Amino acid sequence: MMTIRRLGYLAVVIGFAQVVFGAIVRITGSGMGCGEHWPDCYGSFTPAQGGPNLLVEISHRYGAAALSLAIVALAGVAWLKRNEPGVGGAGGVLRPSLLAILLVIVAALFGAVTVKMELSAWVVVTHLAIAMSLLAVLVIVVVRAGGFGAGTVPARYARTMRSGRAAAGLTFLILVFGALTANTPGAAVACQGFPWCRGIIVGGAPLYIQVTHRILAVLLLGHLIGIVIGVRKRAETRAIRIAAWTALGVVILQVLVAAAMVEMHLPPTLRSLHQAVGTALWISVVTLAALAAGTHGMTGIERIVHESPSRGEFATPEGVAT
Repeated sequence: MMTIRRLGYLAVVIGFAQVVFGAIVRITGSGMGCGEHWPDCYGSFTPAQGGPNLLVEISHRYGAAALSLAIVALAGVAWLKRNEPGVGGAGGVLRPSLLAILLVIVAALFGAVTVKMELSAWVVVTHLAIAMSLLAVLVIVVVRAGGFGAGTVPARYARTMRSGRAAAGLTFLILVFGALTANTPGAAVACQGFPWCRGIIVGGAPLYIQVTHRILAVLLLGHLIGIVIGVRKRAETRAIRIAAWTALGVVILQVLVAAAMVEMHLPPTLRSLHQAVGTALWISVVTLAALAAGTHGMTGIERIVHESPSRGEFATPEGVAT
């Protein structure tokens, strides 16, 4: 299981970098850096042509290849270990690992469609949604393999699980509307000022898209505050509390980055940072929901130790129950 966990971590890190780099491709206008050629770049995977746009775009494609290899390795190891506890069957790591292969293929195909349709807004948004779904599946693999502290979660926390899933759904909507704001003409500059609009540059659909994005972000902030309060009152395990506080901290950071980005009139650096923090928020929220669903990666020995009476409320200092 340790090998699967490490490969899962590797895939999550590469996936995170790939999503962030995809935003850099869009922000720098490098999406057509290889023209209409895909998967090669002007007939070669190592084109002789230069230019920053080409380098940015082909580096993004190299990243996609690295992510694909990591996921294939992850699924391959899971398949070889499918008869081990916690790998095969419902609740194991094999099924989401295989789903990750399917999603990375679909993401690659949509990448090609994005290029062929010359960066159509809805295709770009769909491409991002698929990429985020892939990241979520990889996080679930890591959690089921005992990562992110899952080995210390003794059972399912039903209320936190439901709240975490609601937070994940809300975060996904925020990401989609954020992508629409970035790719719909006029939407990014429609509302000037933060947190409310001190000036409206563009009305209609672009304005509605950006305002909806902001409202959803505020709702998520309030929801995560409620989750943090809830897990503390219920004295849930440390891994759950850390995940909840991490998600709350990241969403607060995201609001601050968004405020600076709007007030400074959308500088490219802050736009890229906004995408990076948003992706980190997605990972943290999915991790919270997955952890609250209960551990599937805890080995038999780990479960015996965790449930030992010596960990109980009335254990003696020496760790022996009386």
